Amino acid sequence: MDHGALVLIEIGALLLGIALLGRLAGRLGISPIPLILLGGLAFGEGGLLPFTSGGEFIEIGAEIGVILLLLMLGLEYTPQELIGNLRTSRTAGVLDMLLNALPGAIAALLLGWGPVAAVALAGITWISSSGVIAKLVQDLGRLANRETPVVLSILVIEDLAMAFYLPVLTALLIGLDLGAGIVTVVIALASVLVILYVALRHGHLVSRIVWSRSAEVLLLSVLGLTLLVAGLAAQANVSSAVGAFLVGIAISGPVAEHAHRLLTPLRDLFASVFFLFFGLSTDPADLLPMLLPAILLAVVTMATKLVTGYYAARRAGIAEAGRWRAGFALLPRGEFSIVIAGLAVASGVDRSLGALATAYVLITIVVGPLLARLPDAPRFAAWAARRQQERRAAPPR
Repeated sequence: MDHGALVLIEIGALLLGIALLGRLAGRLGISPIPLILLGGLAFGEGGLLPFTSGGEFIEIGAEIGVILLLLMLGLEYTPQELIGNLRTSRTAGVLDMLLNALPGAIAALLLGWGPVAAVALAGITWISSSGVIAKLVQDLGRLANRETPVVLSILVIEDLAMAFYLPVLTALLIGLDLGAGIVTVVIALASVLVILYVALRHGHLVSRIVWSRSAEVLLLSVLGLTLLVAGLAAQANVSSAVGAFLVGIAISGPVAEHAHRLLTPLRDLFASVFFLFFGLSTDPADLLPMLLPAILLAVVTMATKLVTGYYAARRAGIAEAGRWRAGFALLPRGEFSIVIAGLAVASGVDRSLGALATAYVLITIVVGPLLARLPDAPRFAAWAARRQQERRAAPPR
């Protein structure tokens, strides 16, 4: 069969399969994320019927999916809200790092992989998946909830922290000296500050530049600017997701409203491609040897991430049910964890770390969205309401 025709047939079949899984998820009343991931496993490397063509399209589409998810989240908030949430959540951000990075570092040392692998696995267990959580919050209809800005502030703190972490990890992996490592970190930090400054101080100019009465021109302007900034951020060893989020923050007013409406179908398409790609790139056979350590690590770090979200929401004055929703929403790990594992394995760290990271991420990405629905269950909601009333009735200490 002609290669071009085969690519179209396989991509078309995959997109149709995503649609059917989404319809099934709607019937079951669950997020489509776990089903799309499992579908990717079935048709990916080592699956029942491996996907052989169009891999480059799916890979690029997956990266665009994460960028669009974070852009759309940025469009929901103003620069003032971003700064306020970051200030409120900075203590929770430190707690997040301590509670969730340490278990990964300890696990790597116990497995005998050495200190460099410990730094890598610490990052894998620390960073929640912005892409998965953005989709999850949207699917559950929680964009307007009071705890959602708290969740986003934690994600932004984590993504900004990557501007420091990734250059340091890279320097350790390739054996850079102290001076070269410091230069790399300084360049990454300067890039973040420049993007943040433009978003906060000159957002009105950004909105004016991209605005057009033509829907086509507006769509192309916003999408082009976002991909450009995301690419420049990635080139400077900063998360492309951070760049996309800050572009969304910079666009405000009617421009943001129109852009949100135009970009929603694209976001939904490419977000689904992102989750499909993750499943397609995972060989189920690689997961089995590391399955037990991954389950233990997932149980521990999902618990610590739950504590992080609960604590952050409590400090922000969120009610009991919202605290639990914030905690459960932060459970999934994803794109950053896989990137970190890929860097480590490619630099000569024990290949078992890659299998452990993949199994670990897959567990949190499947179980996380299921647990995130728990606070909305009637019994849980009633329990949370009683707990809130008891706390209000208790005498002050």
